[in-house]
Amino acid sequence: MTLSWKELLVFLILFAANLIQAITGFAGTLLGMPPTIQLIGVDEAKSVLAVLDQLSCLLIVLTGFRHINWKEFCKMAVLMVAGMFIGMKIFEVFPVQQLLTLYGVMILCIAIWKLFGQKLAQGLFPQKAGPKGGAGEHRAKSPAYVAGMLLVILAAGVIHGMFVSGGALLVIYASSALKEKEEFRATMAMLWVTIGCYLTGNQIQAGHFNSHVVFLCAAGTIPLFAGIFFGTKLVKKIRQETFLKLTYVLLVISGALAIV
Repeated sequence: MTLSWKELLVFLILFAANLIQAITGFAGTLLGMPPTIQLIGVDEAKSVLAVLDQLSCLLIVLTGFRHINWKEFCKMAVLMVAGMFIGMKIFEVFPVQQLLTLYGVMILCIAIWKLFGQKLAQGLFPQKAGPKGGAGEHRAKSPAYVAGMLLVILAAGVIHGMFVSGGALLVIYASSALKEKEEFRATMAMLWVTIGCYLTGNQIQAGHFNSHVVFLCAAGTIPLFAGIFFGTKLVKKIRQETFLKLTYVLLVISGALAIV
């Protein structure tokens, strides 16, 4: 079977997105979705990237199951599913081009947030210091901060329901709730596998899984695993801070593609 130039570009995007995902821990689908939509259309792009994202996350779950924080998983899953339901309804009602423009603006906002947002959040929602001294020292988060983080999870669900790309937004909450690296990776991966099944089920019911989507999902496992393999190797050799800055620049480009 001869591959078209669009299919070759999709596979190249899958490789690059998963390479970046393996190094940074986020932004793979967020980077890959806009150009993939331009190449094969929004419904096929959502279906293919959702399935491949589930597959990559399943590998993490199988190797790190014992590290899952089930309390945080349940909290995020409930709010994400609620947000996804809202997002899918919005996608059905509003014109796709308007939503793509909004999506592109959101990606640009996330890139800016990743660069400057943490300091801004600390200024707007200061954390109240608890009692000091020994093991009893802790930091209590203000009600405004807690409410803001819950809204972030819900908003991530809305974006995920529309474009299967809520991960970068959810990281704003998860990075503060899941402190250990293995706990973070395993819990987030379990979340994506779970809600991915729900999302893929809806896409199958809507008739989006045609023979072309099945082919792209099957063939796409090659660039998927290649990206993960080389990303895992590179993460040990490249300063993550430097690579993160490059990722934010790519996010800006990806957001601009969605707007155009």
